[in-house]
Formats: sequence, structure tokens, C-alpha cells
Amino acid sequence: MHRAADRSRRIPRNVRVLSWVSFFQDAASEMLYPIFPLFVTGTLGAPAAALGLIEGVAEATASIGKALSGRLADRQRRRPLIALGYGISSAAKPLIALAAAWPWAMVCRFVDRVGKGIRTSPRDALLASDTPPEIRGRAFGFHRAADTAGAVVGPLLGLGLYELLDHELRPLFVIAAIPAFVSVGLIWLVHERPTPGPPPPAPDAVESVPAPRLPRRYWQLVAVLAVFGLANFSDALLILRAKDLGMGFVSIILVYTLYNLAYAGLSYPAGTISDRLPRRFVYATGLAIFAIAYVGLGVIDDASWVWVLLPVYGAYTALTDGVGKAWVSDLLPDDALGSGLGYFQGIAGGCALVASTWAGLAWGDGGTTPLVISGVAVGALAIVLLAGGRRFDAR
Repeated sequence: MHRAADRSRRIPRNVRVLSWVSFFQDAASEMLYPIFPLFVTGTLGAPAAALGLIEGVAEATASIGKALSGRLADRQRRRPLIALGYGISSAAKPLIALAAAWPWAMVCRFVDRVGKGIRTSPRDALLASDTPPEIRGRAFGFHRAADTAGAVVGPLLGLGLYELLDHELRPLFVIAAIPAFVSVGLIWLVHERPTPGPPPPAPDAVESVPAPRLPRRYWQLVAVLAVFGLANFSDALLILRAKDLGMGFVSIILVYTLYNLAYAGLSYPAGTISDRLPRRFVYATGLAIFAIAYVGLGVIDDASWVWVLLPVYGAYTALTDGVGKAWVSDLLPDDALGSGLGYFQGIAGGCALVASTWAGLAWGDGGTTPLVISGVAVGALAIVLLAGGRRFDAR
């Protein structure tokens, strides 16, 4: 009896495999992510507004893909969709090295995010369906921790190669394809069970299978979290803020690595705590930390504070990313996990397009205005969730 209980609380095999997949893909992506804003604004000479537009389009593209692939993930096998998405993203990375102007960089980011959109909802649905609800937060936290461990390794590897390559940025986009394609190969170790989707229509049927009905509480929660998305602009602009404060390339890479280290180290504990307390408490705490980090980054005029505030910001991400997916999954029936997670992430990404666009346009000389506005708004939302969000608790 005890052995059966122990087995039910273990991290499932597919979660562990997909965590390694995400580790290698994120090592590749995060080798480039802190470099990309510097490449666009420095090497290609684009303004902050162009960077905001690129990141907004990228997030919107991923969002639409997540919504569409989530619906597919409830009707067919998930592993091929996951492999296709990771493969597209892996192929797009080296193409950025060919950019002579920022519109080409935007095209490459678009293709990369098409891949992210295709893979994310099927992957998260597979994680949720393979995990008992009582350890779902822990499983998503484990996956986030592994994913973000890659985000610790990636920037450090990128920094070492940057020095070896005599401060050339373009070769890094090509080298990043190596760990990216390793992640694609690992996907074939996933053992997928049949999806719990609806039965296929009769041969003479002319209508498509109707979309699953999603609970009202789910839509209410998604609406609340969408408000947060309107204030949560791309992290690329935070990197630009560090540059505006006078940080050099090496310092930016190192402080970004500290951010990811905090994110990776806290993700698993945050997920575990959310299995014991209402996930709303953990998520709202993350939003409060977000508010502190954003307002802090907005008002400081000394770059040394970035070494404190960006790791603090990593705690926000750890407390909301995996916890948010587990929270949404708790409110969904098993046969609608893909659709529900896809719609949630699609709407959140659409809001990120709006957020990154308005923040880029309002950036000015240093980004103080959008950072303070977003921080204050999200702080208020954290209070609302803590005080009046009981209806969203799954237990």
C-alpha cells in the first residue's frame, strides 16, 4: 500500500524526459535571449520601439500557436506536435545570424515562436495528464526548474563563446542550434498514452467535432490573469533597461544568469508549496514580488541595484509560471487540458503583444514610466487576488 502511494507521488517518467528536452532547448534559447536585444539595438541599430515590436509580434505568434495546438492536443497524439514545434524553433535560431537589418531578425523570431506555439500546449497537456492533481504543482515546478537550469547554463556558455570568438555575436546564433537539436532527439523517449479526446465522428458526419465546454471558473480566472498580461512586457526590455543604466555586455549576461538561477532554484519549492496551499496564495505572492522588481528597476539610477532586483524578479517567475499552469489545469476536465491550457497561454501572449508594444513606445530615455506603471498595476492585482480570489481555489 505504501509502495503504491510512493509511486503515485513520484515525478512521472514523461515529466522527467520532457524536463531534459526543455533543459537543452532553453540552454540554446537563453544563450541567445540576453544577446538578442543587444544585437538588435547595437549591431543592427534598431530603436527600443522596434525591439518592443519584435518581441510583441513574437509573443503574439506564440500565443496564437498555443491556442491552436492546444485544441489539436485534445484530438490527436501530442508527441509529434511537440517534436515539430521544437524542430522549427531549432532550425530558426541560426537564421538570425544572417540578419542585416532588424526586419529579418523579426522574421526569424516569428519562425522561432511559431515553433514555441506548436509545442507548448501539447507538452503542458501531456505533463498535466500524466500527473495526479495532488502533485501537479510539484511536477510543473520540476519541469520549470529543469527548463530554467538550461537558462543558467545557456548565458554562461554564450559568454564563454563570446570571449573565445573575439566578441562576435553572429556565430553564437549558429552554435546555439546544437543543443537545440539535441532536445528534439530526446522527444522520442516520450511514451505517450492515448489522448482522452472525443471519439472520431461517424464516416458520414459532415460537422467537425465541437470544442469542449470549458468551466465558467476557468474563463473567470483567465480573464483575471489576462489583466496581468497587459502589464507584463517582454524581458528583453528589462535587459535594455540594464544597458540604459550603464551595464556592459558581460555584466548583463551575468546578472541575467543570476535571474535564471533564482528562477530555477525556486520553481520546484514553489510548485510543491502550491500543492499544499491554495495556488492563488503562491501566485499572488509572485505578483507582489513582480511589483517590487518593476518599480525598483524603474526608479533606480545606479546599475548596481540591478544585481539585486533582477534575481528578485526571478522569484516572481518561479512563483507564477509553473504554478499558473497547474492552477489552470486544476479547473479543467481531462478531455480539455490541451484546449484550456492553449487558450490560457494564447490569451496571455496576446496581452504580452499589447504590453510589449505600449512599453516600447513609452520607453523614452530609460523605461522608467512603463516600469513604474506596470509595477503599481500588478501590485494592486496581487491585493485583489489575495483578498477576493477565493472563487478560483480548486480545493
